[in-house]
Amino acid sequence: MAEMNYRTALITGASSGLGRGLALWFARRGVKVYAAARRRENLEALANEARAAGATVDPIELDVANADTTLARIRELDDSCGGLDLIVANAGAGIETNARRIKWEVVKQLIDVNVTGAAATLCAVLPRMVERKRGHVVGVASLAAYRGLGRNAAYSASKAYLSTFMESLRVDLKGTGVRVSCIYPGFVKSEMTAQNKFPMPFLLETEEAVEMMGKAILRGEAEYAFPWQTAGAMGLLKWMPNALFDATMRKMR
Repeated sequence: MAEMNYRTALITGASSGLGRGLALWFARRGVKVYAAARRRENLEALANEARAAGATVDPIELDVANADTTLARIRELDDSCGGLDLIVANAGAGIETNARRIKWEVVKQLIDVNVTGAAATLCAVLPRMVERKRGHVVGVASLAAYRGLGRNAAYSASKAYLSTFMESLRVDLKGTGVRVSCIYPGFVKSEMTAQNKFPMPFLLETEEAVEMMGKAILRGEAEYAFPWQTAGAMGLLKWMPNALFDATMRKMR
């Protein structure tokens, strides 16, 4: 599949980690990037770094947990910029939810960001992209979407939702000129993974992960899971019988 050229891109969760890295990656390639996140000061620092490199990143203060505001703000942005070519729903939250001590407020927070927020981000201008016969929507899921991992009921489920959502979009949008991609990262160094108190095999540097993701998006990959070692292991877990899977997960607690 030929690489797509983008004039404009919106990337959520851009104040740190993969979102910040992707914003710079695309901006350095001549794309006007709208970087959305809650932390204005981080976004301003990102815009200054891009400017110093001769690139353009416009900060957009946005909390995707507020779905209605997210929908309206992205539509306004689409109007003002002449149409968004690429939307990357990258904003996400990761908090442990052990079923023995589960808290509804934590589950709700994960759903608000990873499910409702991501869906609002992707739906905001999708009908317009179809009318324009061009565009690309990208959902950043996780290899945790493959199965319900121990102590991660809400996180695994939220990313599984996004995975299935993107798959259905891809089926419906075939032949419309709108591309659909779902990215499944493994462990990547970030503020979120810094909280983890367990071993993270094949942990990637942010820059390495961003390069892999950026190239996969340009290629228009329908699905892209990485690194291959973790993706392969999770693929095995995906097809493992329930009894064996449950026993494996309990050993990892």
